[in-house]
Amino acid sequence: MLKKTDKAVALVTGASSGIGEATAMRLAEAGYQVYGTSRRGTAASRSSFEMLPLDVTSDTSVKAAGAAVIQREGHIDLLVNNAGFNVSVGGAEESSIQQAQEIFDTNFFGIVRMTLAVVPHMRHQGGGRIINIGSVLGFMAMPYMALYAATKHAIEGYSESLDHELRNMGIRVSVIEPAFMKTAIDANSRDVDSKLGDYDDARIAMDKRLKEMLEVAENPGVVADTVLKAARAASPHTRYTAGTAAARLRLMHTLLPECLLDAGIRKHLCIA
Repeated sequence: MLKKTDKAVALVTGASSGIGEATAMRLAEAGYQVYGTSRRGTAASRSSFEMLPLDVTSDTSVKAAGAAVIQREGHIDLLVNNAGFNVSVGGAEESSIQQAQEIFDTNFFGIVRMTLAVVPHMRHQGGGRIINIGSVLGFMAMPYMALYAATKHAIEGYSESLDHELRNMGIRVSVIEPAFMKTAIDANSRDVDSKLGDYDDARIAMDKRLKEMLEVAENPGVVADTVLKAARAASPHTRYTAGTAAARLRLMHTLLPECLLDAGIRKHLCIA
């Protein structure tokens, strides 16, 4: 099949706003032919890239979006898995099994579906890059965000294993680890299923602390720049922190004894 363009082709999920939109725009500025996706496929606020409809929880939708890009371009050189959502602050027991399955279906199994759809094409063309948007909560946990942290831990393990498996085929896999960013993910978080009074005080305190953290958070462009760095690297790392806060947390997690790190987390979050 003839290629529509000689540009490298990037597919970015969850690109209607926030980190996904910033990443798609940054890649387009850098010369990629970019296809962004969202559930509705609605246009992003800027028209530097094309949007496609894609629901990462649907096998049929994932296959259709991948096939559409291949039909138009003949190749996919970069896959950025960004689509995801959060569950609002609350105790782990306040979320049902159904809610746990729903967040894993999007945040983790969505990445698995996209990988299964794209990797065969990358193997056939002899190379490619997969970049998964993780979080600092993928290497350290935060209380009252257990399910979200669990999905990000899963992304870390899957990505590292996948990178080892595909490296000899010319395909590299990296995880980007941002801290809190100025995006709408928290505004669009889903409430826990069953709020329990025993967690009300902690919920109020955590909501207040998270709002304070978001006020000084970095912009999603920091993540977009890190994605581009990973995509262009001749020998990419498995993990990249994105932003100063994430780098500081990674260093603390590496150097501090567990007891000090534990105490620091509780003090920072004002947990008694």
